[in-house]
Amino acid sequence: MKNTVRVVIFLLVLSILLFAFKNQLESGILGFLSVMISLSVIFIGFVIFLENRHPTQTITWLVVLGSFPLVGFIFYLLFGRNYRKERMFRKKYFLDKQAFLTIEGENDPRSEEKLQLMGEHQGKLFMLAQKLGNSPISFDTATKVLTNGEETFSHIMEELKRARHHIHLEYYIIRHDQIGQEIKNILIEKANQGVKVRFMYDAVGSWKLSKAYINDLKNAGIETVPFGPVKLPFLNNKFNFRNHRKIIVIDGNIGFVGGLNIGDEYLGRNKDIGFWRDTHLMLRGEAVRTLQLIFLQDWYYMTNHSFLTAEYLSPQIDHKSHGGVQLIAGGPDNEWSVIKNIFFSMIGSARKSVWIASPYFIPDEDIFSAIKVAALSGIDVRLLVPNRPDKRIVFHASRSYFPELLEAGVKVFEYERGFMHSKIVIVDGELASIGTSNMDMRSFHLNFEVNAFLFRTKSTQKLVAEYLNDLEFAIQLDLKTFQQRHLGYRLLESTARLLSPLL
Repeated sequence: MKNTVRVVIFLLVLSILLFAFKNQLESGILGFLSVMISLSVIFIGFVIFLENRHPTQTITWLVVLGSFPLVGFIFYLLFGRNYRKERMFRKKYFLDKQAFLTIEGENDPRSEEKLQLMGEHQGKLFMLAQKLGNSPISFDTATKVLTNGEETFSHIMEELKRARHHIHLEYYIIRHDQIGQEIKNILIEKANQGVKVRFMYDAVGSWKLSKAYINDLKNAGIETVPFGPVKLPFLNNKFNFRNHRKIIVIDGNIGFVGGLNIGDEYLGRNKDIGFWRDTHLMLRGEAVRTLQLIFLQDWYYMTNHSFLTAEYLSPQIDHKSHGGVQLIAGGPDNEWSVIKNIFFSMIGSARKSVWIASPYFIPDEDIFSAIKVAALSGIDVRLLVPNRPDKRIVFHASRSYFPELLEAGVKVFEYERGFMHSKIVIVDGELASIGTSNMDMRSFHLNFEVNAFLFRTKSTQKLVAEYLNDLEFAIQLDLKTFQQRHLGYRLLESTARLLSPLL
């Protein structure tokens, strides 16, 4: 009914505007195209205005559409349509929530015991995460931080070769290069041994993945599914909502999550990029069930095939205390912007320090204010970012935030030893986040992401040590010097920041 009313209103507006532009239409094809673009821009602006988005986003879109009608029109078709409340996402959200509550349990019988282990200060944060993400905290999960590509892929391939029952992979980018070929060969070998292999890749992130690669997997009996396939980008309402997750689950007992996709550049083999600094996490034990659930629900969303059975959801648990581990999935299907709100709570809960590492730093106003307020309160706030771009618009947009941060007392460091791609948040040296989510609006609002939140684990201690080590390869920005950068750069940064709600 609502759609019918919208169509009627649109047709009425269109009829009125066509009559108003009657003379221009009579001037030929160019006049007709000009009128149609103008009508489209006016209509889109009207729709954006009624969507009640954040004022910053609304103003940005109206400025872009008004200043660059044709480019703005194309950008809106590609990136601007707000489908957060569309039925396809609402359905996924409710199905995922029901699955999590059924498998993980709506009321954790050990919740009070766990809160006592954490104390009131951090306990509230994990209760928030459980309420928003429907995932409990586990104290029966061992974790290991994997530094950079060599360590990460050596562990991944070693565990893949040990698989006996199933292998589940879900990645944003998979390349048909040397490491991609090595992973493929292992998967095919395991499939030939009778191991069930399911392989999911994002259709946009992996758009360069060759058909030969996929066919080799399929011919070996491996189930292969693209997430959010896009045939007509301008007409496909899922083009802008991508699966940025990096997940591997092996036999339901071993899990991997973090910043590395599958490609040679993550091993430093791309000469243009050079050394690639990244961080991944290996999990063993109870929390792997949550990672498995995230994969299985994504698989169900794309295939309508459900595998919520004990053979996939019964990890081996050694019941040794390893510290707290909580896996949280975020995405455009959840109205609460789960990971962003947990980051906000982490920053707000800090008593001593907030250390952030992110390759793409484009915070929304909530996170930006939280970071500045923490620094102004005397908390040791540090931000580690790359000093070289792999995405120029995002790079320059990020730098536009630095003057305000520096003025507030945030210590900003630029990593110089290659490209820094780690996605880390560490609070008070005892609470940490590691996963796929960047500190940017796309990760907060548009991408499907997954992060592990750690409390007083050995992995947390290692993340602290590695962060300090990374600072040895970084330069600290000085406010006075940074303000003296060339006017051209400042104009470029301001322009890029104007587009930041769209990035």
